[in-house]
Amino acid sequence: MPETCPSSSFGWLRQRLSHLDKHLPLLLLAIAVGVLAGYGAVLFRFVIKGVQYAFYQNSEDFLLFAHAVPWYLKLALPAAGGLVVGFLVSRGAPEAKGHGVPEVMEAVALHDGRIRKRVALVKILASAISIGSGGSVGREGPIVQIGSGIGSTLGQLMKVSRPNQRTLVGCGAAAGIAATFNAPIAGVLFALEILLGDFGISAFSPVVISSVTATTIARYYFGDFPAFEVPSFEVISLWEFGIYPFLGILCGLVALTFVFVLYKGEDLFDVLHIPAPLKAGLGGLLVGCILLWFPQVFGVGYGAINLSLMNSMGWQLMLALVGVKILATTITIGSGGSGGVFAPSLFIGAMTGGVFGWAMHFMLPGITASPGAYALVAMGGLVAGTTHAPITAILIIFELTSDYQCILPLMTTCIISTLVASGLNSGSIYTLKLLRRGVDIRSGMEQNILRNLKVREFMHSDDITIYEGAPLMDVLGAFHRNNASYLHVVDAKGVLTGIISFRDLRNVLAEEYLEHLIIARDIATTCLQTVQANDSIQHALHTMAVRGISQLPVIDESGRLQGTIRERDVVTAYDKAVVQRQLTQR
Repeated sequence: MPETCPSSSFGWLRQRLSHLDKHLPLLLLAIAVGVLAGYGAVLFRFVIKGVQYAFYQNSEDFLLFAHAVPWYLKLALPAAGGLVVGFLVSRGAPEAKGHGVPEVMEAVALHDGRIRKRVALVKILASAISIGSGGSVGREGPIVQIGSGIGSTLGQLMKVSRPNQRTLVGCGAAAGIAATFNAPIAGVLFALEILLGDFGISAFSPVVISSVTATTIARYYFGDFPAFEVPSFEVISLWEFGIYPFLGILCGLVALTFVFVLYKGEDLFDVLHIPAPLKAGLGGLLVGCILLWFPQVFGVGYGAINLSLMNSMGWQLMLALVGVKILATTITIGSGGSGGVFAPSLFIGAMTGGVFGWAMHFMLPGITASPGAYALVAMGGLVAGTTHAPITAILIIFELTSDYQCILPLMTTCIISTLVASGLNSGSIYTLKLLRRGVDIRSGMEQNILRNLKVREFMHSDDITIYEGAPLMDVLGAFHRNNASYLHVVDAKGVLTGIISFRDLRNVLAEEYLEHLIIARDIATTCLQTVQANDSIQHALHTMAVRGISQLPVIDESGRLQGTIRERDVVTAYDKAVVQRQLTQR
């Protein structure tokens, strides 16, 4: 018999493998991201407990031992935690400051999902110290950034395409949320609805696989238990369905208040020109002052949420905690702390719903459920109002309860809250942070490319200049010698003072004997629109469109001419960038 040719066998094998589903490598990477992000979530929770034990010699819920902590330690320990966090963030990774999700969204929109490798480690340490020392923040935002960082790092190491890079970032975010809340469906929806904005099968399948994998790992270590002690939900009367729309309106208004105060607080702390560690330490000290009277706002605040859900908290305290939690979270994040705003949104929602439910039960006892039911629904309402992501909010509460009866009240409350919040403020708690940096996620790839391109990359520095005191004959000679369309007029220090075009010469060329009397400054257009080298191309193009001009002078901070940016050069460079981006995505 003739022997089988080894090369033929290997060729057949290669041919068979080439027919495998092209998505298989991405699915395998998604599993790897799910495993790593799942263990990252587990590690993060253990690190938080370790940090809290190091600060307070107790890793249980703070409400259980707050009475035993001396008042001076309630002040000193959060301040010390803030100092450490400020140092870590300023020296290690500035992206780890704040709640993390906007940074991931920016990486997906502008940098094709590329996140620096050190971010995950710095975020684990900084957020764990913020939460463990008493900062009023959540662990969900950090774990999203940690999981996304893991997905991004793995994608960069494997050199995947740009669309797959973004998908792996979404896989990491979904895995983190799923492992934190024991809610795989909510993890998937969070990644697709908030981060990626893509429900296509190419992104959906890997994100689902990653979320399920991470949930399995979290259940192995923590068991198959919901994140909160959730009572059985009940609707006493059909009339009660008419009450939940009002709860949705209230949740939307409270969500708007939370977002407004949060960013006003950041602005106030930005005014303080002190080193970052001292600023974060000051924030920790202020939070410590709050803890003296309201220990419920310590850390993620799950203990207080459980009390509100189980009807074990008075309405006066719940009402006070709505404002106190907003204040404490604003101070922690605004001063430079590291942690999420998802858990504070749940906390504020639980307290808001508890007060609303108490009032409704007091006025209409025969047709309303207990306040805990309204607290549960309002948790979803606040999340929907702050994130503008009602599907994620509905599913995360549904997964926590596994009770179908809450679906209709949840849907009503979350949708109305989102409509109220988005109608009065177009940005969510995540996108507003990016809008403040000039990044609009909703505008799509093309606009984000323009924002990412800088004027300095395309400006020309071969401009023809003339001294502002030069006589008219010298101006005419400069136009003739250089065959120029414009002359840039500068003073003795090189500062741009005007521009002369052929149009400016028309009124003086017909006049006799003026060539010796008129100087360049007399005929120049002095009302100028300029840009700087670090401005975005989008800003330059918008300015040209508004003014109806085809080029802009580029100046430095002192007003000296650096060059010119022309519309045709910008359009050509933009077209090349779009083509290059499309080629690399194949």
